[in-house]
Amino acid sequence: MTHPEVECPRWDEADRLRALKQYGVLDTTPEASFDDLANLAARICGTTMAAVSLVDAERQWFKAEIGLGVRQTPRPLSFCAHAMLADDAMVVKDALLDPRFADNALVTGAPHIRFYAGHPLKTPDGVSLGALCVLDEKPRPEGLTELQAMALKTLADQVMTQLELRRALLERDRSQDIARLAMEASAYVGAWDWDIAQNRVVADERFARMYGVDAIAARDGVPIEVFTASVHPDDAVRVGEEIERAKAGDGVFLSEYRLMANGVVRWVLARGQAYFDRSGEAIRLPGIAVDITERKQIETDLAETARALSESETRFRVLADAMPQMVWSTLPDGFHDYYNARWYEFTGVPAGSTDGEGWSDMFHAEDQQRAWTVWRHSLETGEPYEIEYRLKHHSGVYRWTLGRAVAVRDEQGEITRWFGTLTDIDELKKLEQGRELVSQELSHRIKNIFAVITALVALSARQYPEAKAFSASLRTRIAALARAHEFVRPHTETSKPTVGATTLHSFLSDLFKAYADETGTPRVRITGDDAVFDDQAATSVALLFHELATNAAKYGALSEKGGMVALSTARDEDRFVLTWTESGGPTVQGEPSRTGFGSSLATLSVQGQLGGRLEREWRQEGLKVIVDLPATALSRRRAASDVRN
Repeated sequence: MTHPEVECPRWDEADRLRALKQYGVLDTTPEASFDDLANLAARICGTTMAAVSLVDAERQWFKAEIGLGVRQTPRPLSFCAHAMLADDAMVVKDALLDPRFADNALVTGAPHIRFYAGHPLKTPDGVSLGALCVLDEKPRPEGLTELQAMALKTLADQVMTQLELRRALLERDRSQDIARLAMEASAYVGAWDWDIAQNRVVADERFARMYGVDAIAARDGVPIEVFTASVHPDDAVRVGEEIERAKAGDGVFLSEYRLMANGVVRWVLARGQAYFDRSGEAIRLPGIAVDITERKQIETDLAETARALSESETRFRVLADAMPQMVWSTLPDGFHDYYNARWYEFTGVPAGSTDGEGWSDMFHAEDQQRAWTVWRHSLETGEPYEIEYRLKHHSGVYRWTLGRAVAVRDEQGEITRWFGTLTDIDELKKLEQGRELVSQELSHRIKNIFAVITALVALSARQYPEAKAFSASLRTRIAALARAHEFVRPHTETSKPTVGATTLHSFLSDLFKAYADETGTPRVRITGDDAVFDDQAATSVALLFHELATNAAKYGALSEKGGMVALSTARDEDRFVLTWTESGGPTVQGEPSRTGFGSSLATLSVQGQLGGRLEREWRQEGLKVIVDLPATALSRRRAASDVRN
């Protein structure tokens, strides 16, 4: 079920749709100017998706979209249909908590929208056409920062400036077409013939009407001054000079000027050709005149729109300079031609000194080759650029920064520019290094505890020789737990697991070594599909199977000699199913009357941490547990990387 379509309370919907149609933008091909604005909005607001959305009668259509993967969606699902009603930006911090959108198919299904911010796109008359919006799969309780909100408004204004420019160009083209047709059909065209020697102008009715001259008098002929008297005073001198140049030169007369006739000011385009006698004197000048008032108005509107576009570009530069990150851009070949103020503040270099390839000297010597290799790969393939390297600070020290860039493409898919940012992450790097040291120290202390326990068991065995076999078995279990600990503990890139291949089967095999029989033969047999496995899932999986194995050793199949556990793993499209089946143990009398802490912990690990489902079957021959997980739950880092790419 979706939220009902939003009805506009301020405008007549038919009028709004007519206004939208005037821009001639619906169902047009992508344009770099709009794509750039959507991309910039997503980059500034830190979201994975953005769109220029125009709300039509039954749908919302995207002139530009980043990360959505579709060009339109049904109007009843549109967030922007709500946002366009506002005077300012509409922000939905968590769509699942908003009764307007909690059951929206775009929230409950792909693209799984959780955060939305949209600024209405309004015509100069205040009619909303849609919204410029940014979206994300993650909720954002803090909403937009003040800078991001200002950026969204500025970019929305830029979108409308682009739309107004498009509308003005369409109107100009239509006007020119009408003028051409009018010329061909003699509509709105007046003709004259000036006998220069007799100073007598003969004109048709249309021409006379344009100049406010009596049609009958014009048909018989009147002095040219009767017509030129209607020329606007500000244009009269210029028009007189143009007439004289035509008479004295090659005979071509071409002029645009204003007429004041019958209380109305109109623009005309007049064109004539002078004819000369044998002595070179101009004796005749016939021609035509066309009413171009509408075209002039459109050109004026176009000039104003161009001015607004220039002002918007200025606002963009101010906005880029206000950003906390360093912002840069390059030509398609990678030639750097723009840096914002933050770059020069950070580096302390003179303006323009790092244009072109001069920026490479700012890298730490150990990072230069790596940075160049990554950058060249992006230039060759068009893939997004992302790298961490040390950049020379104006203080002389090198600080760690995160560099990112994306390609901007035209309608044909050709790269027109690269737009990128640099973020100072030096303090974050130091915190990560400190955290790794603490993690390593804590792990070292825990491993020492395992070593001490092992030594105590060995010492006790020497005092009680009859417990030698028990001691050996116990030491084997303690060693297995120590190896599992090495994998389960949190890791960074430089402190990776040392227990072997990072797959689910290898991890579980190490975990279950503690439950092998006296000969070392596994009593938990693992079969089926293996899976890539990472540290983010390790703790939850370890807790689950530690509880199952411990309970099996106390009460189930592993509590009796000869008892076994079969653990099968299978991938089923986007799911991963693990089945734990016990056999050879005590007869199960039925489901326990109460749930222990360990069982509750296992359920919490599956449902709360891994996002899956856990079912228990208390069969007479042994417990069966089915764990149904999203396939991505076992390797969240890899899944996140695939989404980014």
